[in-house]
Amino acid sequence: MKRIDEQRLEEDTLYRVGYVSEFMGFGGDDIAAIHGAAAHLAPLVPVLVEAVYDKLFSYDATKRHFVPRQSGYSGPVPESLESLTQDHEMIKFRKEHLGRYLAALVTRDYDGKMISYLDMVGKMHTPKAGSPDLDVPLVQMNALLGFVSDALTNVILGLNLDRQTEIRTVRAFNKLLWLQNDLITRHYQAAGVAEFEAAEAA
Repeated sequence: MKRIDEQRLEEDTLYRVGYVSEFMGFGGDDIAAIHGAAAHLAPLVPVLVEAVYDKLFSYDATKRHFVPRQSGYSGPVPESLESLTQDHEMIKFRKEHLGRYLAALVTRDYDGKMISYLDMVGKMHTPKAGSPDLDVPLVQMNALLGFVSDALTNVILGLNLDRQTEIRTVRAFNKLLWLQNDLITRHYQAAGVAEFEAAEAA
């Protein structure tokens, strides 16, 4: 039986990712499958980005998070939730970020730098990093990642890959997005514990 330093899981991101990856069986073959899909998926990134933003703009609970100034954006901000459209400069800015994220998933090496990037994706949606006005609830992050996972699966199944490559690719992306989910959820843990303890004390 392998011994795991559970405290280190909470303190050392690389150790945490190594453990979760090993537990799921996410390894070199999966990364090769993800990189192998790059040529097929890269041309579809703009379509995926538009699908994501169509979904985000269809609910006030997700759209409202695009009204405050986004981290790294210096242009004009929307006047209100109702007036915000997808052709606003700040939304174009956010779409570019999402496009780069999706491209990074299929092109970058999964080294320490990439792990830090995936971890920051989670952190940036909380006040811990980026804009202090941006605090996206975990339920919205889970809903979004579930949508992205399904959209990617649908795209992969439509690529007409041979059956074994298709299976490997779908499974690889499934593991990758569960890993991303953990690197999102970890930044909400302290808030969740505090909320639970407050409810217990009431």
